[in-house]
Amino acid sequence: MLLEVIATCVQDAITAEHSGADRLELITAFTEGGLTPGIGMVQEVVRAVQIPVHVMVRPHSRSFIYDAWDIATMVAEIKAIRSTGAAGIVLGALTEDGMIDERALEQMLAASGSLQVTFHRAFDELKDQMSGLEVLKQYAPVTRILTSGGKPKACDAVPRIHQLVEAAQDSHIRILAGSGLSRAMIRDFVEQTGVSEVHFGTSVRYGQSALAPIHPEELRRVAAALQQLRESAK
Repeated sequence: MLLEVIATCVQDAITAEHSGADRLELITAFTEGGLTPGIGMVQEVVRAVQIPVHVMVRPHSRSFIYDAWDIATMVAEIKAIRSTGAAGIVLGALTEDGMIDERALEQMLAASGSLQVTFHRAFDELKDQMSGLEVLKQYAPVTRILTSGGKPKACDAVPRIHQLVEAAQDSHIRILAGSGLSRAMIRDFVEQTGVSEVHFGTSVRYGQSALAPIHPEELRRVAAALQQLRESAK
């Protein structure tokens, strides 16, 4: 059971690591769903922590449909991120008809080198998530999918997330569940969906605000709850 936590600055990253996070998703513009942070921020976060840092690659928040200029920007960002020692990147691209943009994806993956790749919640805007999963299975660098099962909150999509977990079992892809998860629900959610990785954002921040710092005590409580699940699974 792995706990990924959103970080937006160096202090977030340090607090998250010290409070039990197993991995970071580093972003800026939290209130816009996350955009690519500056390369200086990426460098400093990678230097400051020992846990893996996965960096958002998203040039704007208008949509997940990208033109040639957007794709060129994302490829340039990926190359820069590779130079920092980050462990992974978080990306996604869709066509106008609600399918995975394989042309854009292939250009970005060609620049990713050995970075792990998470396909982010653009996945939740697909017309057919199960077909989308089958497409992503064809791409070895894509190691996980961040999804709320097509709903605003993952807890409202338990059957779909369970279905995705089952469908991904014969592949290299893991389902990373996120959006709206909280400590109170996490045990039931994990047991019902079968996910092995969860993603936390605002619920481990003061006042559950995207603009507030990480609340270390709340994050420790979440990490402890997940540790209990690990131990009970042995």
